[in-house]
Amino acid sequence: MAATYAAVKSIAPGGLLADRAYEELRAAILESRLAPGTALSVPALADRMNISRSPVREAVQRLIHDGLARHVPHRGAVVTSVDVEDLRQLYVVREQLEGLAARLAAERLDVTALTALEEILAEHGRVVDEGGGEGAHIEQDMRFHQAIRTLSGNDHLIEILDQIQGKAHLGLHSLWRHPRAARLALEEHQKIYDAMAAGDPDAAELAARNHVARLRVRLAQTASAPPARRKDDQREHDDHPPEGTDIGA
Repeated sequence: MAATYAAVKSIAPGGLLADRAYEELRAAILESRLAPGTALSVPALADRMNISRSPVREAVQRLIHDGLARHVPHRGAVVTSVDVEDLRQLYVVREQLEGLAARLAAERLDVTALTALEEILAEHGRVVDEGGGEGAHIEQDMRFHQAIRTLSGNDHLIEILDQIQGKAHLGLHSLWRHPRAARLALEEHQKIYDAMAAGDPDAAELAARNHVARLRVRLAQTASAPPARRKDDQREHDDHPPEGTDIGA
């Protein structure tokens, strides 16, 4: 069991242990340090992280809420496994919800919120330019989408997207990888921001839906391609987006 959690980092004393345990386990899952299907044993993780069981138990429950883990009868919590069809269905739903969130956010945008989004994009740009790694890219990617749905002001929409975002990112980054993935995401986020900054809710919704639709198309192309050709196909499709990817174009 110790070898299973070798990539999980220990937590130093002090501060909010449950929050810090959650952040470490969340990062370990999104960075593939904890593989899909891995059992999340509270006693073993507490021992590995050098903290008590209570904050680890709370952290695991938060992971379940976020869709990054699930409860299996007679086994306990395990890291979520996502197959291609499940992820495809999830992204169909996410496309509509992210578009709605961007529309509502554009209608409520103020100078403070605009500045916050600019800062996230700037930090994401630094991560991409400096080759900050997949984990850092995922963190900035999720921050951007979280900021938009929070700005939407719709508690029900926020709750739903909170629950599916973790699973959506976990599945995508497990099943589709590409050297330009971070750059593509940043470019598409910039288009969403530009539409929102222009005060155009229609364009903001379209840009957000296009962003998620492109992810869904890339995933489908990767899943259907022969393994030997997936890398070349991904490069070609990203350099030349397929027809039908731009909704309403």
